[in-house]
Amino acid sequence: MFNVLFLCTGNSARSIIAEAILNRLGMGKFKAYSAGSHPRGAVNPMTTSLLDRLNYVTADLRSKDWAEFAAPDAPKLDFVFTVCDKAAAEMCPIWPGQPMSAHWGVPDPADVEGDEITRLAAFREAYRQLYNRIDIFVNLPMGSLDELSLQQQLQDIGQTTLPPTKDA
Repeated sequence: MFNVLFLCTGNSARSIIAEAILNRLGMGKFKAYSAGSHPRGAVNPMTTSLLDRLNYVTADLRSKDWAEFAAPDAPKLDFVFTVCDKAAAEMCPIWPGQPMSAHWGVPDPADVEGDEITRLAAFREAYRQLYNRIDIFVNLPMGSLDELSLQQQLQDIGQTTLPPTKDA
């Protein structure tokens, strides 16, 4: 089982969405977590609404500080992905297990202003981008890639322009 942490500044939308997606797509192979450098303390209601509509379990999702994952009793992390540019630029804690990391930047849907349809479209687009990247990730041949090749694959995933997914 690989432990994966998704990081964002506020931990209310993108990282939460990524956590939910990986826990579904990677069930039995991956355990996903999310955290923020400056967590908002609550999951964005549009995040929960979108995930509920897509039949994700949302009861255990919560906004949390990344310090939880740097503590001595934290799970040993295998991978850490930043999903926002602000978190990628910040000085991260030392993670237990010295995980591989990459930046998979996605625009923040919580920053989009406008009517509900416009904002929902932004959340669906963030979901689509994260879903497609995570789908590629869970299908990587982990056992046959050396560390350098795997690191390159992780970075390439973050640079990929992806077609629409059927789930969003």
